[in-house]
Amino acid sequence: MKKITIAIDGFSSTGKSTLAKQLAKELEYVYVDTGAMYRAVAYFAMQHNFIGADFFDKNALIENLSKIQLEFKFNSDLGFAEMYLNGDNVEKQIRTIEVSNFVSKVAAVSEVRAKLVEQQQEMGKNKAIVMDGRDIGTVVFPDAELKIFMTASAETRAQRRFDELQQKGDNVSYEEVLKNVVERDHMDTHREDSPLVIAEDAIEIDNSYLNKEEQFAAVLELVNDVVKTA
Repeated sequence: MKKITIAIDGFSSTGKSTLAKQLAKELEYVYVDTGAMYRAVAYFAMQHNFIGADFFDKNALIENLSKIQLEFKFNSDLGFAEMYLNGDNVEKQIRTIEVSNFVSKVAAVSEVRAKLVEQQQEMGKNKAIVMDGRDIGTVVFPDAELKIFMTASAETRAQRRFDELQQKGDNVSYEEVLKNVVERDHMDTHREDSPLVIAEDAIEIDNSYLNKEEQFAAVLELVNDVVKTA
């Protein structure tokens, strides 16, 4: 069967990573969570006091980008790859609301995007890859055979994210999560470098009222159609 590149873009908390993992497992493709990469850089910035509630030293982060080594390592127990920052597993740390509050600001830095996009393109040079993020179909893989753009209402996405954080034991309020979702939407769509937009040839999926199984079935059908004609 012909191998293709699948690019999944969309707003935060639309379940991009969940869908991408499902597809990668079903197709036996490589899965790359680019959001984890940007989260890891944001976490690095937090660790080194380059960013905080009321400040962001972009120059300091840029000057230290060479000190950031990112790597995905497959966890056979979980069934997917986890994010490692400079040799340390930071999968749990990068999923907090604190990192979520800073990741869009860090992702807007052109030098950060250039560094990570280069790595992402290298990962996908042999195709047979599912990658999700904000600019995969427009910047990273503009020639991807299948491009999906996922969306849902801010309230629906905030509720999903709130439930997820509650299950992890994080002490956050729904209002705080909704505020974060709305702010990230604005930053992601208004940044100068590679803003979040729908690629002209992307298929938009609003999953506000779809469950994971329904969504997966619909997208898998799209994948099969593309593979047949590729």
